[in-house]
Amino acid sequence: MLTELLLRDFRCFQECRVALHEDTTLFIGRNAQGKTSLLEAACVLLRLQSPRTGNRAELIRLGAGTLLIEGTLRGRRLRCAQSSTTRRLALDGSVCGRSADYLAGSGLVVWMDHRDMNLLRGGAEHRRRHLDFAASQIFPDYLNALRSYERALRGRNHVLKRDATIAWRQADAFAQVMAGHAQVLRARRAELVTAMQPHSTRVHHELSAGSEAMALTFAPGWQEANLADELAARREEESRTRLTSAGPHRDDLNLTLNGLDASTYASEGQQRSAALALKTAQACVLEDAAGQPPLLLLDDIFGELDAHRRRALLRLLPAGTQKIITTTSLDWSGEAAIHGAIYQVEGATLMPAC
Repeated sequence: MLTELLLRDFRCFQECRVALHEDTTLFIGRNAQGKTSLLEAACVLLRLQSPRTGNRAELIRLGAGTLLIEGTLRGRRLRCAQSSTTRRLALDGSVCGRSADYLAGSGLVVWMDHRDMNLLRGGAEHRRRHLDFAASQIFPDYLNALRSYERALRGRNHVLKRDATIAWRQADAFAQVMAGHAQVLRARRAELVTAMQPHSTRVHHELSAGSEAMALTFAPGWQEANLADELAARREEESRTRLTSAGPHRDDLNLTLNGLDASTYASEGQQRSAALALKTAQACVLEDAAGQPPLLLLDDIFGELDAHRRRALLRLLPAGTQKIITTTSLDWSGEAAIHGAIYQVEGATLMPAC
């Protein structure tokens, strides 16, 4: 359990300290008061990444040079201090030289917000991000493979665009580097989708009152056993597009409801249920991998759900899951028993709610 959180110069907060309940902590307030930033800080502390931005400078309060986030997780003290270019990490007062060492001693996280509808409505990059966030938490080799592949991909695309005549020898060298990392990413993503399938099917069955069957299929972005070989065969195509035409950056996750493509044929309500099922399945897979439920960060989602989906979601989350929830009001909570702490958030200031 994450029992407390300290923020200094994070987003709109100059300084904030909050005690978190082992079951549920609710942050209530109008929009743009800092509620989501509190969830974001917890995510950065535990996973060293924000679900809202990849730019570290955006996390630092305007006018400050560095930010600090601290917290206590299962009795261990976590500390993350960073500027726009550097980061210092510590566990129980001992400095961690590598992010991997810090993450190994940290906790697992699932983030849910209104943008999860992009898992159905948006492009493949949203579904890849969903897979990446989960896979990087449970597979030790995943994050390094992902970052190394992306660096090599950027280098190869630069070579393809740089000159009027493409330097294929250099492009092929990048392809060889990409190929090994691509094998790791494809294997891990396929393994994750296989693990998510039964959970997502079960959860969506409950959310849809048994009327729909949901299925997941991993769709790899290349077909040959070796990515470098496939890219060599696509040289004519890439001469026209000047972009790397195959690889994990083209992977996708296909979702169907009763055998039909959910992105095309599902209603808004069906898509919302499918998105909730995907995120709940992620939580279940993380629990299976770690032996304990992840921290759930739920950003203003309950007000958008009908009573049936709210009750079903709370019932289907892994037992014992700690939840931190933001909301603009508690009008939705009448049918749900909320056990925990409630804070009012206004102008980056927290007050216990009456």
